[in-house]
Amino acid sequence: MPDWTVRAPGAVTDQDDQGADQATPETSTGRTSAAPNEDSMVALAREAADYKDKLLRSLAEMENLRKRTERQVADTRDYGIASFARDILAVADNMERALGALDADLREKADTGTKALLDGVELTERELLKVLEKHGVKKFEPLGEKFDPNLHQAMFELPDASRPAGTVARVIQPGYMIGERILRPALVAVAKGGPKDSIEGSMESPANDNAGASQDPRGSR
Repeated sequence: MPDWTVRAPGAVTDQDDQGADQATPETSTGRTSAAPNEDSMVALAREAADYKDKLLRSLAEMENLRKRTERQVADTRDYGIASFARDILAVADNMERALGALDADLREKADTGTKALLDGVELTERELLKVLEKHGVKKFEPLGEKFDPNLHQAMFELPDASRPAGTVARVIQPGYMIGERILRPALVAVAKGGPKDSIEGSMESPANDNAGASQDPRGSR
């Protein structure tokens, strides 16, 4: 039934109280909604920074992997035949020993067939060295050079006053390089008993010349 109750002006009913109570939470919710939004924005910014850091780390790792792969491919291309080349050196050594067994007199006295055979062996040796060099393998004979334990293997010391001490006086077996690496060190004999350093002698010679020049010219008459 309709409510015909007469209300006095300014009177507050129960319905008005309920409406006020229902409006209060909405108003309070509107006031406090800004704080959760700020927290979520901070969390999203932190999460975006984490993802960016992970992305940069992944890109750096991929770049390092690419460089390592390129180096490995280059090393495989340049040094992949090292084991095979080291075995081939035995063939080159045998050819060199065969040619060194005959001196100039024996070659001069050899008949035509023997000379042709020797020429064929020399041609084969040169071709073998050329093929090795084509693939990055180079022969070196350090006669007269300063002894380097990284490149040379000393077999014994050789008294030789004509060479500075510590230099290679004789090459027993040549060495080989592959690219920038040592494939086989050279077997050498190191000079002993000569001047310690040829540079010192070259530094002393101008002083001796100046000493001779400083003498009284009248003494040479």
